[in-house]
Amino acid sequence: MPSPTTTGLHCLFLLASACCQIPQGSNFYPFSYVIDSTLGQESFFPEMQRQKRNKLILDLPLPEHTFDIEVSLQDSTYLEPIKDYFKNIDLPINISNVQTTVSNISITTVCLPSGENSSCCFCENGYAWPSTVCSDVMPCPSLSLEPALPCGYMQKMPFYGPYCEPQTEDSCGMGEPIVMNMSVRLDSDFQDDLKDSSSLLYQKYKVDLEKAFNASYRCLPGFVSATVTGFSPGSVFVNFEVRTGAASFTQVGDSNRAVPQFLDSSYQLNPFTFTRVITNQTNFTVKPSNIFEGDTVRLTCEINSTFSNVTWYHFDQTISAGSRYSIETVLASARSILKITNVTTKDSGSYSCVFIRSSLYHTEIHNATETISVFPLHVTPNFEDINVTCNSPEVQAKGPQLSCCIDRHLTSLKVSWKVNGTINITGVTILSGNCTGYQLNISESLCPPEKSGAVTTYTCEMETGHGARRARSIAVTYLRKAHVTISSSTNSTVSEGYGFNVTCESDVSNFDSISWKIQSGTGTKPVDCDMCIKNSKFPAMSVLTVKSASQDWRGTYICTFSQKNLDSSANITMEVISLPLKQNILIDPIATSIQCQVPHALECCISAKTVRDYRVTFVVQQNEFQVEKRRKDNLLCYMYNHTEKECNKEKEFVAYCKFVNRIGQGVDSEHIRLHLIPGKKISCSDSLGIGTERAILIKPCCDVKNPKGFTRGNTTYQCINSSWKVARNDCLSGPINDLLASAESLVSSPEAKVQLPSYLAQLKEQTKKELTTINNSSANLGAIVTILDMVSSIPVEAEELTMQNFLSTVDLIVDDSTTEAWEDLNKEMTRQSSLLLQSVENFSLRLQPVNNTIPSVSANTVHLQGVVVKESNADYNKDFRSAGNLTVNVLISETEIQTLTQNSTIVSVMYSKLGHVLPRKTFEYVNALLITTTLSSNRSQKFDVNMTFAKKDLSLKMPKCVFWNFTLNNHRGDWDNHGCTPTELGDYVICSCNHLTSFSILMSPDRSSELIFENYISYVGLAISIVSLVICIIIESLVWKYVTNNTTSYMRHVCILNIATSLLIADVWFIVTASITDQNQQMSRDICIMATFFIHFFYLCVFFWMLSLGLILFYRLVFILHNTSKTAQKAVAFCLGYVCPFVIAVTTIAVTLPRNSYTRKDVCWLNWKDSKALLAFVIPALIIVTTNLFIAAVVIIKILRPTIGDRSSGQERKSLFQIGKSVAILTPLLGLTWGFGLATIIKNSHPAFHILFSLFNALQGLFILVFGTLWDKKIQEALLKRNSSSKWSSQQSKSSSLILVTPMLAMSYPFSRTFNNLCGKTGKYRVSSSEPSTSSTENTSKAYSLLN
Repeated sequence: MPSPTTTGLHCLFLLASACCQIPQGSNFYPFSYVIDSTLGQESFFPEMQRQKRNKLILDLPLPEHTFDIEVSLQDSTYLEPIKDYFKNIDLPINISNVQTTVSNISITTVCLPSGENSSCCFCENGYAWPSTVCSDVMPCPSLSLEPALPCGYMQKMPFYGPYCEPQTEDSCGMGEPIVMNMSVRLDSDFQDDLKDSSSLLYQKYKVDLEKAFNASYRCLPGFVSATVTGFSPGSVFVNFEVRTGAASFTQVGDSNRAVPQFLDSSYQLNPFTFTRVITNQTNFTVKPSNIFEGDTVRLTCEINSTFSNVTWYHFDQTISAGSRYSIETVLASARSILKITNVTTKDSGSYSCVFIRSSLYHTEIHNATETISVFPLHVTPNFEDINVTCNSPEVQAKGPQLSCCIDRHLTSLKVSWKVNGTINITGVTILSGNCTGYQLNISESLCPPEKSGAVTTYTCEMETGHGARRARSIAVTYLRKAHVTISSSTNSTVSEGYGFNVTCESDVSNFDSISWKIQSGTGTKPVDCDMCIKNSKFPAMSVLTVKSASQDWRGTYICTFSQKNLDSSANITMEVISLPLKQNILIDPIATSIQCQVPHALECCISAKTVRDYRVTFVVQQNEFQVEKRRKDNLLCYMYNHTEKECNKEKEFVAYCKFVNRIGQGVDSEHIRLHLIPGKKISCSDSLGIGTERAILIKPCCDVKNPKGFTRGNTTYQCINSSWKVARNDCLSGPINDLLASAESLVSSPEAKVQLPSYLAQLKEQTKKELTTINNSSANLGAIVTILDMVSSIPVEAEELTMQNFLSTVDLIVDDSTTEAWEDLNKEMTRQSSLLLQSVENFSLRLQPVNNTIPSVSANTVHLQGVVVKESNADYNKDFRSAGNLTVNVLISETEIQTLTQNSTIVSVMYSKLGHVLPRKTFEYVNALLITTTLSSNRSQKFDVNMTFAKKDLSLKMPKCVFWNFTLNNHRGDWDNHGCTPTELGDYVICSCNHLTSFSILMSPDRSSELIFENYISYVGLAISIVSLVICIIIESLVWKYVTNNTTSYMRHVCILNIATSLLIADVWFIVTASITDQNQQMSRDICIMATFFIHFFYLCVFFWMLSLGLILFYRLVFILHNTSKTAQKAVAFCLGYVCPFVIAVTTIAVTLPRNSYTRKDVCWLNWKDSKALLAFVIPALIIVTTNLFIAAVVIIKILRPTIGDRSSGQERKSLFQIGKSVAILTPLLGLTWGFGLATIIKNSHPAFHILFSLFNALQGLFILVFGTLWDKKIQEALLKRNSSSKWSSQQSKSSSLILVTPMLAMSYPFSRTFNNLCGKTGKYRVSSSEPSTSSTENTSKAYSLLN
């Protein structure tokens, strides 16, 4: 307590209740009553009035008033006595002069001095501070008070209230206490014992700290207790609870500051770390309450106190302002707003707002957390897409309703519909709850046929009102039921074996698919035939083409145009009238001989199970004859006995039978070939037929017991020693015959694709069973190939078993055991081996992928691999290996594959043995595996493929990359190297080709050194020959007048000059074409034909001019008494020399060129293999050589033994001798040359013949120069004379005069004269003798030879 001498006032506040009467209109003022302790006097100081409690106007009866009276004391010793005085005062007290009665006096507030201008005020028992000032009162400094004393609160002096009031529930500190969760840090090391609440350290800390906390916080309004709840590491954090009334931020801070005063300093309490976390005093609101993706969300936190800053958290992540986040903080209203735009489901979770208010001794944190959920805004349409038939009466009456719904009901939902499409059909919007509907108004006029299938998009857009917006589209496909018409090319009836078309047309062109079905009886079968159905869009049309009708094609044809789920159909009924197929008509005989005036039976038979109401006639030489019908077991036969009456000459003619059904359509059987043999001796005559010796008779393979009719094929008989002997049996076995008939039915069936797998399984099994029969019969082998070719035209799904059956059948018929049968087929010039290869190509080409794959299949010697082209493909790289370890690799680059259409297929098939059954070339062998690569995508441009073949026989050389060209050799096929380039790498050959088909390599025995040597001889010899011929022509021109002084010499030199000229032109043509071919350059077909013609023509000219030379010699020596004019001799010589060769050459090309067999395939020379055109050169040449040899012999004998009367002069005798000498020398050389040429075509002939042939042919020009010109003594003498200068000058003058008299040949001398000499235009020149020889070549080395 302060001493009594303390200056200042000790205030005592009294609460007095009094009744008083005050005139109306007067005022009553509270007053202060001061007791001066020094004077002991009491005074009233109206000027010390503190505050009116109430300002009232009193009305009678007298009211009761309450007054606050301040009693100030300057001496504290009077405080208690005064308090006792007022407690003991007698009441009521009447104050008469103011007509007031004091009914009660209570002490409410006591203030003690506490510093300058402030005091520490206390409420008496039963009184408390009013709630309005509860947060403003500050506890007095604790150290100035005894701990046992009640808490006082600082008030500024003078103190004007409010004062303590009677204690109520609303008084300060009287309400329900609140719990303040607080913490403070001790700057000391944390010990583990503080985690154990039962430890001594924990208990000591708890007691000491709670004592300090209770002492410092006891003066907080309504304080109850302070309790330590635990300790946590991080130095030492003390967590404690303070239960008290509503204390202000400042009050708590002041209490925090006082804590260290009550705690030992060893605790190192940091007074600046007091923190209070408030979690229940923040108003956290979220708008909207239902949050959808795309909404804008506002999160608002509001507290009832001030703060310095606020932080927002999503989970534990601080939120900063950005593109989607914005934070608006208003300090005045203690509010912070977080706005999130375009929320997503990732924005779901807990959000916290943290308000912080700090002072030196206290930090207050307001924390609030709310969890929000962001829902996806699901808009669910009643249709994803819908098809609407706009010309349907029902739809036009009531159109479909489109609708969109969300999964929650929203009052602020906004909806709209948008229409986008070529068909602008609109509707009416309907809103019902959380759904919106759109009723379509369908009008047929807005949906024309050309727009059928058009898609109009209807978009419903729904908004939540808070930014979220979702739209869903419904695709409405407007369809129009098509008007379909159907018609047939045969008026609803057709005969078996005849073709017909069924055409289906629609007015709607935008269809998805067209299907065909045939309804027959109670069943319906689809027409699955890719090859026979052709569809087009503009106009919308489908044409079903049946090439050969059978009973499978009868019924009602239903054509259906499908667009989405809308089908539009039309139908027509087709009746198939019975008529036997041509191949099912048996003719007997097939080929036979007949006698004149003798009847011969002709017969046509069909199966007895077929319809019999046919009109059948036999047609013989365009005359129809009636037949006789007869039943033969399972056959129904029509017979006619033909008697030939026109017997003036031997002739061949045909007969056939004609079947006509009830609708007038007919079929002709195969022709029966009849050979009339009048007047000849019949050697064979029995039930089979008649014939002369060695005659041929062909009969059908008739098995009347066969329940299916008859067996295909025929038997060939030959009349030998008056008896018919079987020369050849081409009858099919029963099972193979049935397979062939089934294949014919299958390929013409509407269900061919469905039935093919089962048929291939049957084909494989029957082929395996009949393998022995096939090995011994080329006819059966050919039939299997024909079957494979027929079924390969049917598209088939790439099922492994189906592919296995087909390839296994191929493998069976190319087995080594079938080699002899294949040789027989190739000898007969059939195309079966080529057809087999083509059937495998067709099969692989028509494989249809299953599950976008082509399985790999192996069948012993045949292997298949393939791929389906996708959007992204790597290189096509397939490796194959045969049982003999031969390999082949097929590589197609990714660049090439990218040019293909998607879902097309690339399939490769490798064969180990099929390449050896194909016809091969002489000296060239298939030395690798055969590989077929097909591509289902149509391509007109080049397509590069690389193949690497392993060589089979390493001794073979000169590899050629070849492919099988099916069009060559009259469509029998042959190897061709066009578009392929080989690269040899050791034991491998890389073939680079620019197209796809079946490839392999051809190699020859190692004849390269021989061929190089032959080529060297040919080219060097030809060069020498050409130079020699030019020299020969020049010499003849220079000495012409000296050596043509008689008719014989003149004609000799005319012949020599024309021989040299013709041979020179032929050699030039030959060396040009040969050099082009040697360089592997492609030569056009027309140029090759022209070169062949000129080579043929000029080589023939050489021979015929040599014949002219021999005939002139023969004439002069044999017909010595007969003179013929020079003009006549020249005419005969030129006709022989040029006209005859021209006729032969033109006839040859005219006969062979239309059949494409004039030239050979590898060189430009006359064909031998196909047309024997080479005989047009060989026969004249050999005849001329033989003739000249004979003439030479006659001339020599004549010269050696002259007869009397020979009138040849001595000069002519020398000329004749020179002619004979030349012919005798040149003609044997020419003969020997062609002898070597004939030797070269003999198989495995010695290489020496090839070399000698090339040598002699190449040096023909040299022989003509030496033996025909330089060996002539007259020419030698003439050349010597021309060497003298005088003769040369004279000759020059004569030459000038010659040029003057022949201005028409305005060319330099002596070449103009050479032309005249060639044509024999002057008789003043002499001729010397020569005997030319010529030849050509055509072997693969391009050696100079004409025979190969």
